[in-house]
Amino acid sequence: MVVYAAEQAVAIAAVRRACTLTTAVFNNLVKGETLVKGDKSPVTVADLSAQAVVNTILLHAFPSDPIVGEEDAADLRENKVLCARVIELANEVLSVPPSELAEEKASWGLGEHRSEGEVLQAIDRGNYEGGRAGRMWTLDPIDGTKGFLRGGQYAVCLALINDGRVELGVIGCPNLPLDPAIPDGPAGALFVATRGRGAFQYPLSTVVGSKIPPVSLRMPSLPFENLSFLESVEKAHAALDTNAKIAQLLGVKCEPVRMDSQAKYAALARGDSSGGVYLRLPANTEYREKIWDHAPGSLLVEEAGGIISDAFGKPLDFGAGRFLGKHYGVVGAGKEIHQKLLEGVQQILKEEGKLA
Repeated sequence: MVVYAAEQAVAIAAVRRACTLTTAVFNNLVKGETLVKGDKSPVTVADLSAQAVVNTILLHAFPSDPIVGEEDAADLRENKVLCARVIELANEVLSVPPSELAEEKASWGLGEHRSEGEVLQAIDRGNYEGGRAGRMWTLDPIDGTKGFLRGGQYAVCLALINDGRVELGVIGCPNLPLDPAIPDGPAGALFVATRGRGAFQYPLSTVVGSKIPPVSLRMPSLPFENLSFLESVEKAHAALDTNAKIAQLLGVKCEPVRMDSQAKYAALARGDSSGGVYLRLPANTEYREKIWDHAPGSLLVEEAGGIISDAFGKPLDFGAGRFLGKHYGVVGAGKEIHQKLLEGVQQILKEEGKLA
């Protein structure tokens, strides 16, 4: 079994630095620092500069590894004001010297100022098309940009895929409570999963190697009547009416919990009392999921003892390119209830005429 210790250390450092950046940007975001992409989704200077930070670190640590990232620098090349802002933000984080306590290394590209060309090229390193052979990273610099903009949940999500299989996942959730039992308590959690080695939560603001040990994650076994569905906030992302029918069929009595981003996977993996099922059925049957939206979260849940599949029970295919393979929906739950959940999902989908 490959340990991926070096990759884990780099990924944690990259995600932690990106989260530092996104938090600072939210606290100082001004009008005009958000663009609208071709698919009508927003992208901010935080998305772009966070991608520059993570990709720069990966470039120096693993120069041969390609990256499948969500963003590119095309708009920045047409907007000099935003371009200058992104370069400034990226350098505020990258130029900070490596921390011995965090076990960072200067060879990861830390402690140096980067030129405009270097920052833009780093962003564009995310243009790899994916595939089944070899190593690659997936990056969503801000998963849940709308949640980020409203001060809700969002996540910085990074995963290592080898030969089409997710091997390592790191998710930073700056606004997620460290203790789900204390929703108004300290926030900022870092989730790490390596295949075959378990899933863990760290405080986002506490460096690895400090006196606070990581928390091992294990999903509890909950009956349907005692759990909630974890759903997307945006109705365009999921068929929420279909979810409600499935919940009624299975005897789910709790209201659904809606949050943006792969923070839902984190809540599922650590057994938050506010959730127990991840359900993402597309509102548009032609919609295809991007691999960066599920790679780290799916491994986190699996390493915590859960199952992630599509609506037919098939494992998610991360080797088909920038999009998942031919799947319908994403369904996640504990091993004890996953099959019954699938049966409920398929029954309702048949009744709605979405399955033959």
